[in-house]
Amino acid sequence: MSEIKVVVASLNPVKQAAVQQAFKKAFPDLRLSITGVDVPSGVRDQPLTDSETLLGARQRAQRAQQAHPHADFWVGLEGGVANAQGLGMQAFGWMCVRTDSREYSARSASFPMPRKVIASIEAGEELGPVMDALFEEHNTKHKGGAVGLLTNGLVSREALYIQPLIFALIPFMHEQLF
Repeated sequence: MSEIKVVVASLNPVKQAAVQQAFKKAFPDLRLSITGVDVPSGVRDQPLTDSETLLGARQRAQRAQQAHPHADFWVGLEGGVANAQGLGMQAFGWMCVRTDSREYSARSASFPMPRKVIASIEAGEELGPVMDALFEEHNTKHKGGAVGLLTNGLVSREALYIQPLIFALIPFMHEQLF
């Protein structure tokens, strides 16, 4: 069984678990070696637009590659919020998967933010700590995340990120088509 080395641009166990699950599903016959690395996104701690969030994911993947150049894949994940065409502020994540020669990204589903959360984010706060305070929790971004709290555990942050990670892996699963 061949092994692929994947560097995740985060030490967050939720992000690492999502990457591991997505790669296991996409490449079930390969052994995985997952390494986390703490690299900056190059964007605000709380990205406030779709494009800023995508840029954060892409820069994390690029910086992970610079930090650990001897791998097969580098993955950047970035959560963000944005005002969605009259629907109010919504949260989502961008995933970026890169190799030495290619890079593909995919976005998660989005979900609405409560008024109190919106006010705090507009005041310059980051989503994770705001959700912790609102739900009287601690470090939820390393657990179920905002989506876990708002869905009463029906969807976790890990689950939210697995699907777009798989989507970003499509070109690597079907190289002859891309």
